[in-house]
Amino acid sequence: MEHKKIAFIGAGNMTAAIISGLVKSGYPSDYIIASNPSVGKLNELQKKHGIQITQDNNQAVSQADVIVLAVKPQLMEQVCQQLAQAQSLTGKVFVSIAAGILSARLLEMLGGNYPLVRTMPNTPSLLGKGMTGLYASEQVDSKDRDFVQYMMSAVGETVWVAKESDIDLVIACAGSSPAYFFLFAEAMQKHAMELGLSRDTARLLVQQAMLGSAEMVCNNDTLEIEQLRTQVTSKGGTTAQAVASFQSDNLPAIVAKAMDAAIERAQQMAKQF
Repeated sequence: MEHKKIAFIGAGNMTAAIISGLVKSGYPSDYIIASNPSVGKLNELQKKHGIQITQDNNQAVSQADVIVLAVKPQLMEQVCQQLAQAQSLTGKVFVSIAAGILSARLLEMLGGNYPLVRTMPNTPSLLGKGMTGLYASEQVDSKDRDFVQYMMSAVGETVWVAKESDIDLVIACAGSSPAYFFLFAEAMQKHAMELGLSRDTARLLVQQAMLGSAEMVCNNDTLEIEQLRTQVTSKGGTTAQAVASFQSDNLPAIVAKAMDAAIERAQQMAKQF
């Protein structure tokens, strides 16, 4: 993979995760520059990874081929307009990790029809176990697609979507879903404690069961998840009784309603910015 100079505008947790993944994979740290208003996070990134840092967004962008827009959605317009007013952005590829801002709106903020990839990583990316959805505007060529996919693969798995609206489905399935699993685990731990187990014992039982279950899904990709469930659900046993309880409360409908709510909120956010 050809090394390109990458500028990260914003130095939050996701920026730190991507930079860490890239450097660990052998990407040259002197090809990476991060910009942020406060210097604390920048100094930490430089100390850990040896990258270049600056508090000047324009300086970072002027040196880079690929610009990762990693600022909060409410700050995006201000940041993009300042970049567009300060210099030519021709020949640069933009990558957004901000939720809720459509490609057309981002290009409007930037003041040009530049190559742009929207990405939707999730928080397990902080551990290199992320899932990122990607959507490319028509201006993005195959080499730039490959590079952005390579960059985001530094923090986990990636998948391209053909329609920008499908990014909202990525949000519902992966972007927001760690919180679904945390909520489920939280409920299990809480009830285990109510039944008499200590906090630490309940936590260990639940978290290890979740980890093992996830590994079973990942390591048996030829089997449907439904098959994995039925394999551990002996007829008339304890698991069957618990599953029957979930089904009687229509768990699939509850999950679908929650996912639809996430999609609806993503669509509302797109109208805000």
